[in-house]
Amino acid sequence: MTNEPLPAVGLGTWQNDDPEQCAETVAAALEMGYRHVDTARFYENEAAVGEGIAAVDVPRQEVFLASKLHPMAEGLAYDEVYDGIEESLSLLDVNALDLVYVHWPVGNYDATETLSAFGDLVDDGLARHVGASNFDTELLAEAREALDIPLFANQVERHPTLPRDDLVAHAQKHDYRLVAYSPLGRGEALDLPAVEAVAEKHGVSAAQACLAWVTHPDNVVAVPKATGSDHLGDNLAAADLELDAEDIERIDAVEARERFVDREGAPWR
Repeated sequence: MTNEPLPAVGLGTWQNDDPEQCAETVAAALEMGYRHVDTARFYENEAAVGEGIAAVDVPRQEVFLASKLHPMAEGLAYDEVYDGIEESLSLLDVNALDLVYVHWPVGNYDATETLSAFGDLVDDGLARHVGASNFDTELLAEAREALDIPLFANQVERHPTLPRDDLVAHAQKHDYRLVAYSPLGRGEALDLPAVEAVAEKHGVSAAQACLAWVTHPDNVVAVPKATGSDHLGDNLAAADLELDAEDIERIDAVEARERFVDREGAPWR
């Protein structure tokens, strides 16, 4: 695993598309102690995210900023990758991203051409790391072979009803991070009896119990979306919650399975 630290809990901004609210949320999160912010061109909120980062007295180098290029929006041909990141950097008002993801392996995504461009973004100083999003193990193997630099992360939906143990194990084996989006299962995971029981045992919220489970392997981090200060603070506190083996086994035993994010052409279809 790269030695660069990445906080267990970051800030997700998917569907936070009200510019004023988004900027205020990012600023509040950074003031509260968040240091990992996740966005995407497809979210149409990069300008607001950039405003939030600029509004606080937190050095840019302390904020791990990630964005994504979408095959159906910017396109993922070589020149489109460069056009896409230049637009993202302009909207975010930063010189470089800490991590740039391939948002989905669909459309005109081509492992050789697309990842050659992503690797060149790093060489040119426009990004520090390259990641994948919504990739399965077969596509990850192809991507790692196509890249001349290490893959830094794979971002996927992960929560108690979609644990993706195969991807957790793959990330551990090949020394990259798994970044969990929708780690609360759009709120549905908070009503699971196993999650409620673990939360009650530790005297914490169901959200904290769920996030602590999602991030208990040391190669997994989560980027839950939140807007209000209470939710932001509650999610961040999950990074300090240590679950024991009994807690992990209890949530592992959840049998229900549900996916909340899907699209035509996704690898699991």
